[in-house]
Amino acid sequence: MKGVILQPNYIPWYGYFELIKEADIFVFLDDVQYTRRDWRNRNKILTKDGDVQWLTVPVIKESRDTLLIKETKIDNSQDWAKKHFSTLKQNYSNTPYWHDYSDLLKHLYSLNYETIDDLDISFIKSIAKILNLDTKFVKSSSYDSVGSKDNKLVDLCKKIGISTYISGPSAMNYIDERNFDHNNIHLRYFEYKMLTYKQVHSKIFFPNVTVLDLLFNCGDKSCKYI
Repeated sequence: MKGVILQPNYIPWYGYFELIKEADIFVFLDDVQYTRRDWRNRNKILTKDGDVQWLTVPVIKESRDTLLIKETKIDNSQDWAKKHFSTLKQNYSNTPYWHDYSDLLKHLYSLNYETIDDLDISFIKSIAKILNLDTKFVKSSSYDSVGSKDNKLVDLCKKIGISTYISGPSAMNYIDERNFDHNNIHLRYFEYKMLTYKQVHSKIFFPNVTVLDLLFNCGDKSCKYI
């Protein structure tokens, strides 16, 4: 069984969904330390002026630095959801397929999320369904995995039954391949296709923006870019 183990991100870029498509099972790595100023609570959009803008979900700062992703609470005292939807509408309402997805998007933003992983996973699963991806989703916290870094990944693979672990290409610089070999787990590095599509707001292609940009620009043709 082919598996990917990755931290949940906020409305991630389309390459994240390429990894989901490649896997039989996708594991949300939610029981590792939350990192600030990272992709867990923010992502980029392309504005109608052709610039890049961040959408950031406010989180409650805790005194301890060892907070796990699944423990990180959203600061719902701020009306961030309404603001994010309004910002997306302002910048994408003139794209070809905004109206195809705006109702679903509005619904997702209307739900009550307590933690950042609940929010991220809800959006990712909904978008994966739009893209016709039938990969199974699970959380790492459901498996009481032990160890850190490579050891944790190997332990998860063994407990879940992943025989081929698919890793993002950046991990090649630090992952210990022997750890996987010794446990009879085939390690494969994924190469993103990075296909370009027409972005209404820019003549220069911006790949590292939220997957929503792909959906609003390409609609039901988005699947072929994943």
